[in-house]
Amino acid sequence: MNSEKVIVIEDNDTMRLGIAETLRREKYEVLEFENGPSAIKEMQLRNAAIAIIDLKMEPMNGIEVLEKLKELNPKIEVLMISAYGTVDDAVKAMKLGAEDFLTKPFSPDELRVRIKKLWKKVHDERMLQSLIEQNQFLNEEFFTGYEEMVGSSDSIKKVFTLADQVAGKISSVLIQGESGTGKELIARAIHKKSQRSENSFIKINCGALNDNLLESELFGHEKGSFTGAVKQKKGRFELADKGTLFLDEIGDISQAMQVKLLRVLQEGEFERVGGEETIKTDVRIISATNRDLQKLILEGKFREDLFYRLSVIPINLPPLRERKEDIPVLINHFLKKTAEKNHQEVKEINSEGIKLLVSYPWPGNIRELENLIERLVVISPSEKIEAELIVRHISGNLKIINGFEGVPLEEAVNAFEKNLIIQAMKKSDGVKNRAAKILGISTSVLYYKLEKFELI
Repeated sequence: MNSEKVIVIEDNDTMRLGIAETLRREKYEVLEFENGPSAIKEMQLRNAAIAIIDLKMEPMNGIEVLEKLKELNPKIEVLMISAYGTVDDAVKAMKLGAEDFLTKPFSPDELRVRIKKLWKKVHDERMLQSLIEQNQFLNEEFFTGYEEMVGSSDSIKKVFTLADQVAGKISSVLIQGESGTGKELIARAIHKKSQRSENSFIKINCGALNDNLLESELFGHEKGSFTGAVKQKKGRFELADKGTLFLDEIGDISQAMQVKLLRVLQEGEFERVGGEETIKTDVRIISATNRDLQKLILEGKFREDLFYRLSVIPINLPPLRERKEDIPVLINHFLKKTAEKNHQEVKEINSEGIKLLVSYPWPGNIRELENLIERLVVISPSEKIEAELIVRHISGNLKIINGFEGVPLEEAVNAFEKNLIIQAMKKSDGVKNRAAKILGISTSVLYYKLEKFELI
């Protein structure tokens, strides 16, 4: 059934009613207006795909109405009709954006043919626009598996194995891990290995938007539904239909949004903001968070029923400090990647530098490591990156060690390590077991180092 709106603007009652009846029999939704101003007022609040406009009307003629409607909606397709049509009138109407011109009297069959032609044009343009909109959110990189998630540690192998097992299913996946551990990369790999890989992978950062913006981004909105809504917009659920929707930072959404999201997951349908039409959606949900959702449930901040909907398959990504054996492999990977990006020879890091990078706790995880390697490659004056340079730039802090020039490596590393412990103690408010966790070491080792550096 065709539910597209067609507006008929005709001051002759008999003609207007006849056109409307013909179109309604074809299952079009028809809105009738006896003059231009009333139609324009209504179209400021709602959309229509096609307009049929009489040329000779008062107080606005058809050309004036055409111009105004095109200002409100440049994509509306227009059929001009007139009993007094001339070639000049038709040419002027076409220049202003009318698609067709029909001279009265005309048969119902002729009207149906013309409207069917216009509807095909509307449909083709919308299909093209839909592809363009989807492409804006598609995966920007082509990959075949876990190209960025390299490593051979037992913990990361378990992640790869589980991801492979769930890729071919339709169950929801919840990826949990600290910032920078590669949650989005795993989500993309699962999509790429799934039966939905030929369709869209659409992502949204739920923690970056307030409720109103998030609702509009997820579900879309109708024209005029709020200030600034100048046209209809499709939401991510609609764009991801038959594909995968990645909800990043899901632990940051409000309880009000949790209720709305739960309804979509349960019923597979939603309405755009300001709309009445119920839209069906078929998406696979992969969500991610760096927060402890079960703790949030106990605190009454996250719905338990939503948690179980999202976490049918939970995947926990280990922080980089818990997979230190993967750090040398990742370093080589990022050295090659940066060299390729900058069209230069691959640089090396000396053994002392590798030891320093392996011992660092990496609070920013893989993302921090990649950024540092790129920085070191760019600023290193030689083909071999020295440990002294790493000490200066690790964690983005150029003031970790003042007056580094001429300082022996062991002394520089000790000063660097002492600074890390001081920062961890500040972050943990002096609670030693928390500071040890931040540093990725045991509490007993922390006590030893606190004594070594005379911090207690």
